[in-house]
Amino acid sequence: MSLTDFSNWVQAIEGTPTGHTAAMILALISAAAHAVFGALQKWRFDPWLTRGAIDVFYCSMALPVALFLVPPPTPFVWLLLAGVFVIHFAYKYLLAMAYERAAYTVVYPVVRGTGPLATVVIAGLVFGEFFTATQWLGVLFLSAAIFGLAAVNYRSTAKVDRQLLLTALGIAFITGLIVATYTVYDAYGMRAVVNPFTFLAWFFVIDGLAFPFLAWRRWQRIENKPDPRPLLLRGFIAALIAYVSFGGVMLATRLDKVGEAAVLRETSTVFAAFIGWLFLKETVGWLRAGLMGLIALGAVIVEFGG
Repeated sequence: MSLTDFSNWVQAIEGTPTGHTAAMILALISAAAHAVFGALQKWRFDPWLTRGAIDVFYCSMALPVALFLVPPPTPFVWLLLAGVFVIHFAYKYLLAMAYERAAYTVVYPVVRGTGPLATVVIAGLVFGEFFTATQWLGVLFLSAAIFGLAAVNYRSTAKVDRQLLLTALGIAFITGLIVATYTVYDAYGMRAVVNPFTFLAWFFVIDGLAFPFLAWRRWQRIENKPDPRPLLLRGFIAALIAYVSFGGVMLATRLDKVGEAAVLRETSTVFAAFIGWLFLKETVGWLRAGLMGLIALGAVIVEFGG
């Protein structure tokens, strides 16, 4: 199937029951991919260097698609893409600051727990989406459980400087608000074009421009530089995962409600906890397991409570 055929299929099913099902599947796939993506950015290497390596591939692999395989953006879409650059740069910069100061399993839940509540409110104002009382209950379940997971992880990091940890949590909360902003903004951009892959392809090009330069400057200041080969390999793998993570949820917001896609994507916290346990050797325990169950329950309530 060509990109044109895929675009026509997306346009044909958006707003339909088939589109709703496709959006649900895309949001869940995006959640799993985003948890892996976040772990790759944090794990082993300096998060600034990792993000720079990711964006080198993220941008360069998308450029031929943007130039040759999709219709060119209109002047209005170029303005939207300029906004993408600003919002996503702020998100990535603050996230790298948070990852630099605290553990992945502490920072990540705060970022993702703030997002769905704010996204549902903003999407309601921008797109006129309506959530039932049952769905709001599901959102509250999910966000409360995610924040609970962050609190448990916070208590278990006794060896970390508490002031530094509090700073990281504050940055993570602000980053979560930016997540809500970019989720709604990107959904608006996806709906402003006829062919959604025009916005998607140029999104990856524009979003990947700045961080390679920041990472290069940081690399030059490091006294004991890591071997660049595994760093670049990780960047390449994470860039491929990013296409699934960000592309999947953005397509989901084109097909169905932005708020529902955002909430389902926050099940990434469950996947993140599993990754932390399996690869980072972090303890899960019954309390974390119970909170992860509540996160999943909240997502189910949102999905089927409409």
